[in-house]
Parts: sequence; structure tokens; C-alpha cells
Amino acid sequence: MKTWVMGLLLMFAGTATFAQGNSRLGKISGSVIDADDQSPVMEATVQVLSLPDSTMVTGQSTDLNGRFSINVRPGNYALKISFIGYTSDVRRVSITKSKPNLNIGTVKMHMDAVMLEAATVVAQAPEVTAVADTLVYNSSAYRVPEGSALEELVKKLPGAEVDENGKITINGKEITKIMIDGKEFFADDPNIAMKNLPVNIIDKVRAYDKQSDMARVTGIEDGEEETVLDLSVKPGMNHGFFGNVDGAYGTEDRYSAKLLANYFKDKKQFTVIGSANNVNDNSFPGGGGGFRRQENGLTAVKMLGANFATENDKFKSEGSINFNYKDADQISKQSSETFVSTESSSFKNAMDHTRNKTTNLTADAFMEWRPDTMTTLIFRPRIRYGKTDNSNGQNSYTFDQDPVYSTDELFNTDDITSLVPEANIVNSVLKNSLSKSDDITAGGSVIINRRLNSEGRNITFRGRYNYTNSSSEQFSLSETEYFQQTDEERFERLNRYINTPTKNSEYNARLTYSEPIFKGGFLQFGYNFQYSHSTTDRSTYDMPEEWTLDGNTSGGTLNTDLSKNATYNYYNHQVDVSFRWIREKMRFNIGMSFQPQCSTLSYSQGDYQVDTVRNVFNFTPTLDFRYRFSKTSQLRIRYRGRSSQPDMIDLLPISDNTDPLNVTVGNPGLKPTFTNHLRVEYNIFKTETQRGMFSFFSFQNVLNDISNRRIYNSETGGYTTMPENINGNWNLFGIVGSNIALRDKRFTINTFTRANYQNMVSYISDNQTTTDADKNTTKRLSLGERLRGTFRNDWWELSLNGSLDYTHSRNSYQTSNNMDTYQFSYGASTNVRLPWNMTISTDISQNSRRGYTDASMNRDELIWNAQIAQDFLKGNAATVSIQFYDILKNQSNISRTISAAVRQDTEYNAIYSYCMVHFIYRLNLFGGKQGQMGGPGFRGGHGPHGPRRF
Repeated sequence: MKTWVMGLLLMFAGTATFAQGNSRLGKISGSVIDADDQSPVMEATVQVLSLPDSTMVTGQSTDLNGRFSINVRPGNYALKISFIGYTSDVRRVSITKSKPNLNIGTVKMHMDAVMLEAATVVAQAPEVTAVADTLVYNSSAYRVPEGSALEELVKKLPGAEVDENGKITINGKEITKIMIDGKEFFADDPNIAMKNLPVNIIDKVRAYDKQSDMARVTGIEDGEEETVLDLSVKPGMNHGFFGNVDGAYGTEDRYSAKLLANYFKDKKQFTVIGSANNVNDNSFPGGGGGFRRQENGLTAVKMLGANFATENDKFKSEGSINFNYKDADQISKQSSETFVSTESSSFKNAMDHTRNKTTNLTADAFMEWRPDTMTTLIFRPRIRYGKTDNSNGQNSYTFDQDPVYSTDELFNTDDITSLVPEANIVNSVLKNSLSKSDDITAGGSVIINRRLNSEGRNITFRGRYNYTNSSSEQFSLSETEYFQQTDEERFERLNRYINTPTKNSEYNARLTYSEPIFKGGFLQFGYNFQYSHSTTDRSTYDMPEEWTLDGNTSGGTLNTDLSKNATYNYYNHQVDVSFRWIREKMRFNIGMSFQPQCSTLSYSQGDYQVDTVRNVFNFTPTLDFRYRFSKTSQLRIRYRGRSSQPDMIDLLPISDNTDPLNVTVGNPGLKPTFTNHLRVEYNIFKTETQRGMFSFFSFQNVLNDISNRRIYNSETGGYTTMPENINGNWNLFGIVGSNIALRDKRFTINTFTRANYQNMVSYISDNQTTTDADKNTTKRLSLGERLRGTFRNDWWELSLNGSLDYTHSRNSYQTSNNMDTYQFSYGASTNVRLPWNMTISTDISQNSRRGYTDASMNRDELIWNAQIAQDFLKGNAATVSIQFYDILKNQSNISRTISAAVRQDTEYNAIYSYCMVHFIYRLNLFGGKQGQMGGPGFRGGHGPHGPRRF
């Protein structure tokens, strides 16, 4: 006991001594910017030198925003700020006990003209650097085809992936927002920037986790941070007007047109973007080999939007408005196997044709006002209108044994029994449907923060409101033939019309308080009240036999057994307690949230009516630890636990057989679920060797996960589904990437290794009751490797690349369905800039699949794309190019999904082989010295090094 007491006394004494020691230190702070374009100068060297001998006392480098803050003892010093290519700034500073904190303001650094004139070699920019928890990619280090948009650049970034739906991930984390020079660009739609911003205006791309507005002003981590890409515009292009006009036309009646107009001056930004195309927004050919992800179907897109941002010392405002119309025509062929017992499966082949038309109009704004140094007000209003008009036609067969034949062969025959015995056919379905919806959403949030002293004491209020009014209509005609039923039950025809209006309102108020308890240590308290109210009234009508899908709703009979009405009220009280500890290299947050909840539901369906109340208690533990080994190396560990309740409708003991082949039943015995999520990140970058490594690991498991217990009817091919708690679902994911510059900096090697292990559990049975013996577990290991080697000089880039994706799947139900599949690719890409302003870009790759049971999936595809571009007019302001996609006509669009219950292979229609003629005109009117250097068609370099030489 004495030992413990003595240890605690020594610890507190040490802490007090440390705090007192630090209290005698003063602080010198400020920021460094480029004198011409006002952009931050990051990684500038800041040194505190003793007088009169100029011996270095301490120092550091500026951060991403050009800021620095150095602790130093009282005394007289010389402060020296330097960066290659700039004239050094040296000034005398004084720190006294009475005035220990000195802010020197903004230091404007001027270019060293002598140094730039004497430079004869242009250095190769490193591909990626790491500053604390931010990855910084240099745009000039990645060559993309002339005229490319941001998406083509992002695809080349180490650790980046862009899927067929435009979802962007960097090191396994989804990018939810694009920013330009720290300002939001079209709010929460990254695709607008990805598809429309030209690469030639971008200097650097920064990837980092951006705190929520609430966390930023209070310092309290709330788990709502988002991963963003922050783009910096090339020096000289943020002082004036610049824009692009971009048009193309090609074979198969393909077209593409874009308009971009920007006005940047000081801290003001204004952008107008418009585009229209029917090529699925495909990127330019020649960007790189490997599997090129295709968007499913044929899609025509039209969009028009405007974005603005402005800022002064006290007020900052940003906002955007955009209109988007999308017409997607998608045809798919599917073959699937659903595991229904340890000995049998259900097999399904389907042809599907969908036409989806969506219209969206969104407007949002962000305003931040700082009336004084202690007060912050933030307001975010948002309004959105959406409309959909979709049609679908599907034809499918279900079998109790593998039909052996392909989907094409099954649907190209006039008599299915000529290929498959009738005893093995369970059902055939022919269904046509239409759906229409309209919805409007309006809402906003306001934050008011007041700092009560300079030590970290503050109080914050946040209010939120959201209102949604939506309505949907569904029209469907279906004909089902049950091959194993009696003649009286063999055929079923359903003509249905469903109308569903829904309204939802949500209110949220939060109050937080932060109290410093010692230097760098804070206790934080929060209270949050949330109330939501929603009403849904679904009316289902049985339509007459002669009814057609023409939008006519007359003549129907209300089906009271399938019509339902629900009114839902939700009350949530949340109390947060957390501790935050900050040191020079370390940040530590730990906290707990307690959430008593009350929900009420009034529900009616047919003769069933119920009014129910549920009171539950949830809790959420959180932990966030960061340690910065250096400016370019950091470790971060995050944990978040979350308990959640099942949907109240899932708890009702009612059955819904709107679709006779997919009947749902409620389960009053559902328990709450609890999710554990652990994330670990580590990165290191060595500036002197331009070598770096980044890694990301994630583990997630769900206790009492809500899965679906499915009972299969072997006579009809239908399922009865009931939500059920199940344990055993967990997921482990990890990635490691590296960027290696060789001694000759023109050569770089990038690697990206990915591993994912999933344990997926579900209940499946063909019996009327299921037991734990019917629990099926699928274990899937996915391994991926990307390797790219690049040679780059001023006029030529050559990349050799290869990739391998391996999936090892094991099924506890049927070992015959265990699979080992491979998807591998190897190839090359090159970009050559010739002396007469002509560029040639091309990529070629061999893409292969192996290990699939369907032989048609095991393919080899040699894919070749190319582009020839010619710059002309004064300052190379115009470009004309010819683009060739899939020259050898080998590309396909096939995907496979695997879960605990099903394996499905799908092939979609897509845009494959075609040719386009492309014209781009750039108008650049810049002010300032750097802008005049670039002139029209500016393709300058980065920072103080000036234009890149060719």
C-alpha cells in the first residue's frame, strides 16, 4: 500500500514540476505565406537563434496551413524563416515574463530570383508525403492523359480506389467531401468535382480526416469526422478567371460536353460547372492498365451547378446549388445459388431490364461568424428536391438443381422443359413494374460556441432540424407459374398498385461544456435531446385483370390485409462524459455516452392494431489516441462501441405477404445489438529519401447482430423471412502501402497490399422450423496486391503495373461450394509529350479470371486504350484529341457477390468499344506575377520552382 501511495505522490509531483517548468516558457507563433499568390508555405524552416552568436536554440517546420508555434524561454533572439526558392526572412524578437506570448502575424516570403535563374535542373516532385495525419499527393508527379478530370488523377494515387458507382476510398476510408483550398466544394457530392474538375489546375491533393463543426469548435471528438480530399489550386491560378470548354463526339452516337468557369481572388471563390454526356462519365483512355471498373448499364447525365466561398477576418461563407438528371438503362443476366440446407440449394437464373430516371435539385450553405475572439456562430441550411421515374422488367426461373445451361441458353429456348426436366423446375416469374416518387427535404443546423477563458473552458449549443415529405407510387404486373403445384394452384397473377405518402420531422438540441483541470487536460460534459416524428400510410390496391401499366389507378379494390398505417415517435436523451489530454506529440480522448430512449408506435394492418411503448438504455464507449513521432510519422488508435435497437415494426408479430415469394414475419423476441469497431493507422515518410509507408487496420464485430432467418418452400421457391439475433459476424480488414523513390529519383515503386477476412453467419432451412443446426457460416479471405513501377522525366512517363486479387471462400453447409478464385492483371501505360506540343497516351493490360465454376467467367481479356492529343493556339490554350476505348473489343462487365446465404454472378451491359474526337479550350486570365508567367493554357509547376520544363 505504501508503495502505491509513494508512486502516486511521485507521479503528481512530477506532473506539477513539469507543468511549472512549462509555465516558465514563452511562445512565438505566426504563419508563412507566398507573397505573390497568398498560399500557405508548408514545411518552411523556422529557427530561433541566440544573440549575438546566432547559435540555434530551437526550431520547427510550418504545418499544412503555413502556421508555426514554438516554445522558448524568455530572452532576445533572432527568428529566421527560410525555404528553398525564397529569400530568407530574419527579424529580432523578444520574449519577457510579462509578455511571454508573441504572435508575429503573417510573414510574406518573396521568391529568390537569383536562385531560380541559376537553377538548371527541375527536381522531380515526390509522389506523396505525409505531414502528421495528412497525406499530401503532388499532382505533377502523376501523368494523366491530356484533358483528364480529377477522377483520373485520384485513380493513380497510392491507396486510392474508385468503384463503378463513383465511391472513392483512400486507404480503405470513403471520401465523402471534396474541398478546394480548405473550402467545401459542392458540399456532400464528391462526384461533381471528380467528373468535372480538370487535373491541370490542381497543385496538390491532401487526404485527411476532417472534424465535424462541433468537434472543431469544442475540441470534443464526437465520432462524426469525415475523410476528405482537399485540393490546392496551382500557384498563380487563384488570382483571376480561368475556365474550360470541353466537347466530344464519337461512334455509337456517344457525346460529352463540359463547361467550367472559375473566379478566384484572395479568399474568394466562385465556380460554375455544367456537363452532359452519355458515356457513363468514363475517364480518358491511356491513364493506366489493370481492371478498369465499369459503371453498370448505359447512363446519360446532365448537370448544372454553382459553388461560392468567401472569407474575411470575422465572417466566412460557402454554398452551392446544383441540378442533376440521370437516365440509366441497365440490362443484366444473373445466375445465383442460395444454400437452403446442408444437402441442397436453390438455383435461379434471371434476365432483368431496368430504366431509372432521377432528378435532383440541391442547395446548401455554410456560414461562420466570429464577432470576437471568444465567440463562434455556425449556420448550415440545406434543401433538396428529388424525383424518380423507374421501370423494370424481369423474367426468372428457379430450379432445385443446377440447370447446367447458361442464362442465355435458358432464355433463348421456347420450351424450358426441353432443356431441364419439369421435375427440377420450381417456378418461373414474369414481372413488370413502374415506380414513381417525389420528395422534398429541408433542414439546417446552428452552432453557438463561447470560450470562457484562454485555457480551454468553453460552452457550446447546437440545434438541428430536418423535415422530409415524400410520396411514392408502385405499379406492378406479375405472372408466376409453380411447376410443382396442383393445376388449381399452378398459375398466379397479381396486379397491384401501392401508394405510400411519408412525413418525417426531427429536432435535435445539444449543449456541451469543457473544463480545464490541468495544463493540457480537460473534462468535457454534454447533453443531447432528440425527438423525431414520422407517419407512413401505405395503401395497397388489387387491380382488375385487364389493367395495364399506364399510370391509371382507377378500378382498384383496397386490400385491407396488405395496407398499413404507422405513426412513430422517438425520444432520446444522451449524456456524454469524456476526458481529453493534449501534449506536444500526443492526444488522448476517452469517453462514454449514456442514452435512455423512449419510442412509441401506433400501427394498424388489416384487423391487427397496436399501440406500443418501448423504453431502452444504450451506451457508447469511445477512445481516440494519437502519437506523433515526427512531423511525418504518426500512430492513431480509435475504438468506438455502439448499442442499437431493432426496428419497432420488426418486433410486431405480423406477416406481410405483399410478395408471395418473399413473405416477412416480425419477431417480438429481438434483442439490442452491440457493435465493436477498432481502427489503427500508422504512417511514416522520410523526406530526404522520398520513401514512405502507410497502413490501416480495422476490426469490427457485432454481438446479437440482426440477421434474417429464412425458411425455404421447396414447392413454390419462395422464402419466409424473420429477423433473428445471431452471433459470429465479424470482419478484419488491413492495408499496407508504400511509396519508394530509388536513388535516381526518376524511378519510383508503389505497392498496395490489402487483406480482408469475413466471418458471415445466417440461418437457412427448408423446414418449417429452424434450429442452430441450420446456421450456415461462410468464411471468406480476400487478398489483393497492386504493384507499379514508374520512370518519369520531363517529357516521358512509363509505368509497368500488375495486380492480383485472390478470394478463398469456405461454406459450412456445402463443401462443394468452396471456391478459390483469382483475378489478375498486368500491363503498361505511357504518356509522351513530343516537342511539337503533341502528347500520346496509351495503356494496355491483360486481365484474367480463374477459379469460377461457370466456365464463361474464366476469361482472358486484352484491353487496349489510347489517345493522341495536339495543343495549339497561343499558350497552348486549345487541345484536340482522338480517343480510342477498348480497341480490341475484349472488355466485359462481370461481378460476383458472396454471402453466408448466397453466391451470385451478374453480367451487365456497359459502354465498351468506341472512338471519340475531343476538343478543349482553356481561358485563363490571371493577375499577379505568377499568373503572367503562366499565361493562357498555363501548365506551371509547383511552389517556388516555377513552370515545369519540357
